Amino acid sequence: MPTSSPKDCPLCFPDPENVLWQDASCRVIRVNDRDYPGYCRLIWNEHVAEMSDLSPADQRHCFNILMAVEVALRECFQPAKINLASFGNVVPHLHWHLIPRELDDRHFPEPVWGQVQRSSSGTTRNVDDARLTLAIRNAIAEQLSG
Repeated sequence: MPTSSPKDCPLCFPDPENVLWQDASCRVIRVNDRDYPGYCRLIWNEHVAEMSDLSPADQRHCFNILMAVEVALRECFQPAKINLASFGNVVPHLHWHLIPRELDDRHFPEPVWGQVQRSSSGTTRNVDDARLTLAIRNAIAEQLSG
């Protein structure tokens, strides 16, 4: 069930974002986090709080984009694990966090919002926006065609 966009919703009215891919329904942004350079967010454009607020077709579209971005992140970063999270406790606007993780990253095995376990390892692979954008576009094209 769509709701009107509250004027204070940071996902409805974002500061400039590093948008890697977008369509009429959603966008994929790269989060500026030096400890997690592959950290991306999939943001549904319409102000809804939950996946179940979407039509079945929109749910499938969102999930297909989510899976394609995960594939692209795995290809580009070759992480030990990908964390997917959708909370919305603070910002009740449908969005997913996609975070490539390494066994020696600052928080592992905790979530990136958890207690720091060690200083930054410095071994995190960095990938430029152009390469990541191309990988996302290719993965989305494959996901949507299959």
